[in-house]
Amino acid sequence: MRYELSDYEWTAIKPMLPNKPRGVRRVNDRRVLNGIFWVLRSGAPWRDLPETYGPRTTCYNRFVRWRQAGVWDQIMDALVAGHDPAVQMIDTSAVRVHQHGACIADNKHQGMGRSRERAAAGENGCIEQPSRRA
Repeated sequence: MRYELSDYEWTAIKPMLPNKPRGVRRVNDRRVLNGIFWVLRSGAPWRDLPETYGPRTTCYNRFVRWRQAGVWDQIMDALVAGHDPAVQMIDTSAVRVHQHGACIADNKHQGMGRSRERAAAGENGCIEQPSRRA
């Protein structure tokens, strides 16, 4: 599928995952990782996670626990260490802005949103509307 790990990617990441041999056996790590990556790449909320990736609470809880334990940082550091630091690329097709990302209250120099309307306003901040006749 589109967001699933390839065999090559899985073999690189698998040894870096925490391994807790005691207690209840964990669900398939690869399926959970694919679910986490599906949410991160698609920008969808956790509640929209397809059932093929398992319970959404399992994926969410694993994501949060691994973030708190620093597992994601360790994975990224290990993967970055194997590449040339002079070559870096960002796939902007996966970068999304929240719908309220342009509404920063104290940012006066932001050129998004209603900037044309504000520029058209007079000194008192009001836009002159032509009067209507009844």
